[in-house]
Amino acid sequence: MAKAKKQAGRPDESSPSAKRAKKVAQNPATAEELISQLAEQDRDLVRLLNERARTLVRIAKCRKRAGQAPLVFAEEAERINRAAAAGRGPLPRDAVQAALREVVSGCRSLVRELRVAFLGPLYTYSHLAAISHFGQSVDFAPVGSIAAVFEEVNRAQADFGLVPIENSTDGRIADTLDMFARLPVRICGEVELEIQHFLLGKCSRNEIREVYSKQQPLSQCRNWIARHLPTARAIEVTSTATAAQLALEKPGAAAIASLQAGMHYGLNVIAERIEDNANNTTRFAVIGDHTAEPTGNDRTALLIQTEHRFGALADALGIFKRNQLNLTWIESFPVPDSPRTYLFFVEVEGHQTDIPVIRCLKAMETKTLRLEILGSFPAARRVG
Repeated sequence: MAKAKKQAGRPDESSPSAKRAKKVAQNPATAEELISQLAEQDRDLVRLLNERARTLVRIAKCRKRAGQAPLVFAEEAERINRAAAAGRGPLPRDAVQAALREVVSGCRSLVRELRVAFLGPLYTYSHLAAISHFGQSVDFAPVGSIAAVFEEVNRAQADFGLVPIENSTDGRIADTLDMFARLPVRICGEVELEIQHFLLGKCSRNEIREVYSKQQPLSQCRNWIARHLPTARAIEVTSTATAAQLALEKPGAAAIASLQAGMHYGLNVIAERIEDNANNTTRFAVIGDHTAEPTGNDRTALLIQTEHRFGALADALGIFKRNQLNLTWIESFPVPDSPRTYLFFVEVEGHQTDIPVIRCLKAMETKTLRLEILGSFPAARRVG
């Protein structure tokens, strides 16, 4: 008689670490026995990680032989979310997802190393957002401007780029919207990063004479600076990582940057979580020549230009209502080199392959001068 299949989701009770765990559960264990059990569990983890890597490589080879893309990026996020949701242990879901993200990133690199461009240098918030989406087993390419991120992707010098699109405190990122209007680059994902600002330096708070950071962090912490450092001069620099380096080199200088930047440059935390808005987040767009498959929880980004006449925009937006589509974001932006003419960036719930979205876009063709689908992508969960 054939052996019964193991129940899905149940641990392998025949493994050495499972047997030891069962024995320990029945009898009180010493610290030495628990340490030995931990070592066996680590070995089991490594074995399973290598098995997973080999399986992914085999899948990629099968798909390549069939003329398919060896990697389907939308599957990665779905696997991570499914596996994390199945956990019933003491680890919080965010911790499990972070660990799985690095596992997926490492396995992916055996099939193909991705090059990801972002606004650098390293340990900026853009870099942290890129890590949270792709893991660390990729070729990170820090560049000097948002425009350079678009150009790297447009010239196929990078597989993906990551650019800030809006901040909960300061609103839209104009440089990003400008580049969407200029280059045919698609959005294939998004990252919503919780922004936590730290005051970093090598001196004490009462010795601080200058505070360095990028314009946005200085703006997002201006009330805290006014209350706690009224005599310090706020100085804008090109990035939070540059600010951290200056805080390391200049006496009496401090930086507003991420905790990771402070650790990288060997700075002390003078004050933590100094952002004026405790719910401060920045949303980033993942750009690349890639179409995300529908997940059931998607958004579609559009670029719209209407005639310059009474009610033209209202006529276009009314089409979303008639198709029962919910708008999640709308921004106006001047048309480059065309005074008093505006583009509208719109996000709507749904995927561009959904019937209501298809019907809506078809109707909008007669109501707009310019209509571009910037991309459909899974709606992001906030990450810290």
